[in-house]
Amino acid sequence: MFKQICFFRKHPDMTMEEFMDYYENQHSTLAKRMGLKPAIPNAVRYVRRYLKPEMNPVTGEIHDPGYDCLMEIWWNSREDFENSQRIISSPERKPITMRDEAKLFASHLNPVCSVVDFESPMGPNGEATSLEIKYG
Repeated sequence: MFKQICFFRKHPDMTMEEFMDYYENQHSTLAKRMGLKPAIPNAVRYVRRYLKPEMNPVTGEIHDPGYDCLMEIWWNSREDFENSQRIISSPERKPITMRDEAKLFASHLNPVCSVVDFESPMGPNGEATSLEIKYG
């Protein structure tokens, strides 16, 4: 499994609610509305994680993390990821995506990283646990 993570700052003219609404109802469906299928070629999972700063339990302060959203996409392999990136950055798609992102994000200077995950067992007997999180 190969995972990409991107860090986004919302456009300064948007509230957090407007940012989340636009991302979920416009930007994340842009490729589909353009008639492009699949939206993210060969991806197996696409998640947006909107950040709400909380109090640091050690300092008692609330710190701005510098970003409003973490976006994660999973592929079965690095090769699938690289093929997807070529399609997404194609001359047909890139200008449309960039115009839409200009409405949504503070800039196009968004860090893009690959991720190596390590998970620690947290079960009552030292076993790995699996959480199924449901929203709404």
